Amino acid sequence: MARAYSGVLGALALCLVLVRGLVTGAPADEVLAHGLVVFLVFSVLGFFIGWVADRTVRESVENRFRMEVARLQSAAAGEQSEGSEQQG
Repeated sequence: MARAYSGVLGALALCLVLVRGLVTGAPADEVLAHGLVVFLVFSVLGFFIGWVADRTVRESVENRFRMEVARLQSAAAGEQSEGSEQQG
């Protein structure tokens, strides 16, 4: 997820800088130099945003899984205790 966010934000930033350069009529070398800097900055920013999002999703899924396993274990323990009470 981190690499995807990095690529998307970097490419989007670069495209916006190129469009701005075309609209303002800036020299190509200036636009490309600025575009490279913006691309790198937004790629790093996108990587960290994607990393945080990925970690958040993983933790959420793991917590749900652990809660479900605990619920199933307590239900199984309840069934075992009911069975032993009925036998005794």
